[in-house]
Amino acid sequence: MSQSTARPSGLRIWLLAARPRTLPAAVAPVLVGTALASQLANRFSLLAFIATLAGALLIQIGTNLANDYSDARRGTDTEDRLGPVRVTAGGLVPPKQVLVATYLTFGLAVAVGVYLVAISGWPLLIVGVVSIMAGVLYTGGPRPYGYAGLGEIFVFLFFGLVAVAGTYYVQTVEIAWESVELAVPVGLLASAILVVNNIRDIDTDRRANKNTLAVRLGRPATRRLFASMVVLSFPLALLPWISGSLGAGLALTLLAIPLAVPPLKAVATRTDGPALNKTLGDTGKLQLGFCILLSIGILL
Repeated sequence: MSQSTARPSGLRIWLLAARPRTLPAAVAPVLVGTALASQLANRFSLLAFIATLAGALLIQIGTNLANDYSDARRGTDTEDRLGPVRVTAGGLVPPKQVLVATYLTFGLAVAVGVYLVAISGWPLLIVGVVSIMAGVLYTGGPRPYGYAGLGEIFVFLFFGLVAVAGTYYVQTVEIAWESVELAVPVGLLASAILVVNNIRDIDTDRRANKNTLAVRLGRPATRRLFASMVVLSFPLALLPWISGSLGAGLALTLLAIPLAVPPLKAVATRTDGPALNKTLGDTGKLQLGFCILLSIGILL
């Protein structure tokens, strides 16, 4: 199935490259970590929140640009892929321009990181450097781990554990166990976004020797993995309430269950690109909605 011949122009091309459907994965953990800092430690800095959010978005966008560039160079993004057009492989932007945009985006992330290190200390420097390296090496470098079935682990770690606990640390300069525990459902839902992407591309990735987790497991097992990630997120969000460290407001996350139904049904039954492209966005909305409700519940 080939991509549409309609050629986007101007800002829309760069919006395609940024992959806005994946950006909730960057926003959601910052909301949760900030809410936890406000509730547990009575700490909230608006400027630190804005900087953390900006840094997370810039690293996500930089990772997407690096992925766009690297996949095109490796010949992974071909005309028969089912996802939205990639700007490098699709000839919409010269590879050098995408590479420059990648450098600029990560450069802005570094600039934001300098401020965060200044207010929170050197551990944030390590987190920032490792996060950028992980973004570049996802599909770049001599042995990209995204091609070895490790992408979901990366997302779980960096858009779950690191992002939630790191956001909490920025505000408080300490780590609370709740920031680690609640990072688990956040990370699972972030990883679920990548699972949708990879199950959609399973056939084209297999032909391109891109051994994602979906390629390694096969479609039936990957569908079960997706369902497990989504379903388990809801009870896991309630554990701090059960343990008594946070209140019953965490049960607000259950209101996001209706958002989970369409992605669960689509992943279980559909293989066509348009349906799974929509599911990719729906899973992002699920994660963002879940985390908004979780953040409100933390503050109650």
